[in-house]
Amino acid sequence: MQRKLLSIALAALLIPAANFAYAQAKPAAMKISGDTVKIGVLTDMSGVYSDLGGQGSVTAAQMAIDDYVAQYKPKFKVEMVYADHQNKADVGSNKAREWYDTQGVDMITDVLNSGVALAVAKVTQEKNRIMINTGAASTRLTNEDCSPNTVHYVYDTYALANGPGKAVTKAGGDTWFFLTADYAFGASLEKDTTDAVKANGGKVIGSVKHPLNASDFSSFLLQAQASKAKVVGLANAGGDTINSIKAANEFGLTKNQTIVGLLTTIIDIHALGLPTTQGMMFTEGYYWNLNDDTRAWSRKFFAKHKKMPSMLHAGTYSAVTTYLKAVQAAGTDEAGPVMKKLKELPINDSFAKNGKIRADGRMVHDMYLVQVKKPAESKEPWDYYNIKAVIPGDEAFQPMALSRCPLVKK
Repeated sequence: MQRKLLSIALAALLIPAANFAYAQAKPAAMKISGDTVKIGVLTDMSGVYSDLGGQGSVTAAQMAIDDYVAQYKPKFKVEMVYADHQNKADVGSNKAREWYDTQGVDMITDVLNSGVALAVAKVTQEKNRIMINTGAASTRLTNEDCSPNTVHYVYDTYALANGPGKAVTKAGGDTWFFLTADYAFGASLEKDTTDAVKANGGKVIGSVKHPLNASDFSSFLLQAQASKAKVVGLANAGGDTINSIKAANEFGLTKNQTIVGLLTTIIDIHALGLPTTQGMMFTEGYYWNLNDDTRAWSRKFFAKHKKMPSMLHAGTYSAVTTYLKAVQAAGTDEAGPVMKKLKELPINDSFAKNGKIRADGRMVHDMYLVQVKKPAESKEPWDYYNIKAVIPGDEAFQPMALSRCPLVKK
């Protein structure tokens, strides 16, 4: 009897001790590493895409951090680093590895240039961190190269292709010729647009590839002109799109052929001017003058950057904010729990309403088919678009039924 009473007494003493040990261990397992969440903006700071992302993405990310800290007053610090990947996959992947290994970076964003993004995604999965891509467009990132550590946030080649591919073809532009940037992004954008053109009764009669940051587009445009295609599709972006459109106007292509910039942003329209771009149609993910929320945020951005935001800039702000909310909800900066929260939490801000991140990593949100205004229609600086159609997110992005992502159960 005495032995039994002693056992009960010992158990009574050990149970609180065990509970205390568990209570002490649990917060430690959920602790933010180094009490700091660190975000890396990996972008093109000096090349052909620097206006599309570049310093604007750095500014947007810092705005998101500042606004989040001011509103939520987290118990952890939030820091940012940034670097120029020079549009080189090896430079980008080496910088990502350095950040993860030696600087405690938890999440990398922007990563425009599909070749760079695909390389960084592999390093990110290897190191079990997170990449929220707001800049690269290739659908490989949510198809055969999808990863449990990657989110594809702003746009992709499927969404960019389907708006103009459908609208322009149905309006009579049923023969196409492509000028295509010669790397993963260009190939993906040409393929997805070709599929959209054919699905709507059109055909592609030729294409030509050009190097990234081409210095002279004359030979490529002469081939497009000789094709007599009704539509010349520009499967390129940034400075290459701007220079293609300039050269097309100089060669007189626009008199007989329609130029469609498949990844065109308000930054490009501002650089070229309304007289050169009026009437162009393309798909956008964001427009500063869409509603009160977009105007309010964009004017804050303009005050810091002196330009209205591209969809990439607005998307980077949203992505960083969404990531920090997921960290706070998870109680840790460990990739697994944070990714789980990212896929659970709805996204509602000036960039996206009722946005959601799918199993393949695709963030689904509305896209917009826009047409550039005539100069007489513009009421103020940067007032450049007429919204021709709102494309619901589930229609804008590739259906899950077509996914080639190994993470997707069919």
